[in-house]
Amino acid sequence: MADTVTDSAEAPAAVRHAEEVMGTVFSFDVRGGEPRAVRTALDEAVAGLHRIDEVFSTYREDSQVCRLVRGEVTVADCDPEVAEVLELGAEAERVSGGWFSMTYAGRLDPTGIVKGWAAERAARMIAAAGASGVSVNGGGDVQMFGVPEPQRPWRIGVSDPLRPGGLAAVISAAGVDELAVATSGTAERGAHIVDPRTGKSAVTDLVAVTVVGPRLTWADCWATAAFAMGSREGLAWLESLPGVEALLITAGNEVRCTGGLAARLG
Repeated sequence: MADTVTDSAEAPAAVRHAEEVMGTVFSFDVRGGEPRAVRTALDEAVAGLHRIDEVFSTYREDSQVCRLVRGEVTVADCDPEVAEVLELGAEAERVSGGWFSMTYAGRLDPTGIVKGWAAERAARMIAAAGASGVSVNGGGDVQMFGVPEPQRPWRIGVSDPLRPGGLAAVISAAGVDELAVATSGTAERGAHIVDPRTGKSAVTDLVAVTVVGPRLTWADCWATAAFAMGSREGLAWLESLPGVEALLITAGNEVRCTGGLAARLG
């Protein structure tokens, strides 16, 4: 779980919006750009999230994903985004050696990738409209582009799973044009992460894994996969991924980090 950390210094006029969709809240913080263009892009991004929910929801019997699972339609019959997400999910499964999966109890369920992909897509859409800084927080996972103000980067607080209200770290986007922060763990939703090998809740020594990288689509997948692996295997695997840093917290309050994470703290 992550939250944007704000500073007291004056910042450019911001457009902020919160939208309940996909079973969570998406929070937008947009800086700079031509106001009309930014507002139009924000409205389109929000509408896009609702459309994604309609297409991918596993709770709506008439969603394209549910119809696909029942064999009523093929991938070719669905919106192009369905094929895109399934291809991304297949890549995540390959890179993670099967620790990330879109198949649960024998059924297709792309839930584990859709939220991160949707938040990244929304943020990218607004950035393309000319905003100088964009932060989209989808249920605690954040995609950032640009800067909130000159000479000041986006900063994201990572919640401490063992100390409610406290922070385990503050991640800085200094020096990069895009950065994502995603956390998987048991603090907010309990034991909801599935071990693809057993189909049951993952039993590991971890309570939270936070992954930092350029794209939220992948950061979200890698956090889920690493949590299912456990601290030892998860840390070693995350170290092998280019451009990825991570913070792992065990139930015994042991903190383990990838070698380059220190450069992202601030």
